Amino acid sequence: MVTLKQLAKELNVSISTVSKALNNSEEIGEATIKRVKELAELYNYKPNKVALSLKQNKTKTIGVIIPNILNRFLAKVLFGIEREANKHGYNIITCISNESLKKEKEGLQLLASGSVDGFILSVAEETQITNEVEHFKKTINQGLPIVMFDRVAHDVMCDKVIVDDFDATYNATQLLFGENRKKIAFISCINDLSVGKLRERGYNKAILEHKNQEPLVLKIKKKDDHQKKIKSFFKKNPGIDAVLAADSSSGIIALNTAVNLGLKVPKDISVIAFASKSDSNHTLPQLTTIRQHAKTIGETAAQLLIQRMHNTPASDDVKTNIIKTSLVKTKSIL
Repeated sequence: MVTLKQLAKELNVSISTVSKALNNSEEIGEATIKRVKELAELYNYKPNKVALSLKQNKTKTIGVIIPNILNRFLAKVLFGIEREANKHGYNIITCISNESLKKEKEGLQLLASGSVDGFILSVAEETQITNEVEHFKKTINQGLPIVMFDRVAHDVMCDKVIVDDFDATYNATQLLFGENRKKIAFISCINDLSVGKLRERGYNKAILEHKNQEPLVLKIKKKDDHQKKIKSFFKKNPGIDAVLAADSSSGIIALNTAVNLGLKVPKDISVIAFASKSDSNHTLPQLTTIRQHAKTIGETAAQLLIQRMHNTPASDDVKTNIIKTSLVKTKSIL
């Protein structure tokens, strides 16, 4: 493999000139940069990233930890992170926690040992249930910044990217009241997650502002038969004329269950859920969705981390960026 020294010798310039030219330094003229790059391309020169990282104390790599790779929303966030990281010359290494606190800790420890310059992550379900956050604080104290997205640990001083979960649910519930709905239910199978709790609070606030309404909430556990639970919920609460779902699965099942029970959508019942465009294709009529703009979340998280790694210590002036959701109306509401 050709080296910087060999390129410099053939071009009759210094090694420093070759290095600066390859990095588009303003100190080097355009003609020299062109000569250097043409020769480097001819010999298929690739910089030694290990040596470079040792010299600069930087890996140009971002560690990403997500709870579930099969989750479409998280996969889209990952796409946004990778695309933005590449724009700035960074690679990413991804670990999957599988909702496990232990795996999340192992991923942080493994990558914090000189493999990455910082982390972007969404907190595992078990971590949120136990509220154990010392592993995050320890990582930040090592000088490795963290940006959390979607599911975050509020007790950890780091940059965060979230959506307006509370406001989005509150506004969607008010929209249903605007349709003159009298019995609005809230269904969720993400009760232990920070986002699920915020969405339920938004719903409750809107319900409590209407004197003749009482909260009607179904919380589904992982081990439950979701379809059976939702069908039983409809039968025990006749007269439900609107459903707001905290997640796509609950929304899809609720709409399909309503149709199977003979209810006409949206004449008899309206359904709204936090979901993506592709999720809405699994129902007839199509599900009205609250879109979270996953790719934008990923891009914003990557931008925040890169700024943090370049400019300021990990604990200084942390930011929380809120990405506004969008309500995409279809024929599942009036």
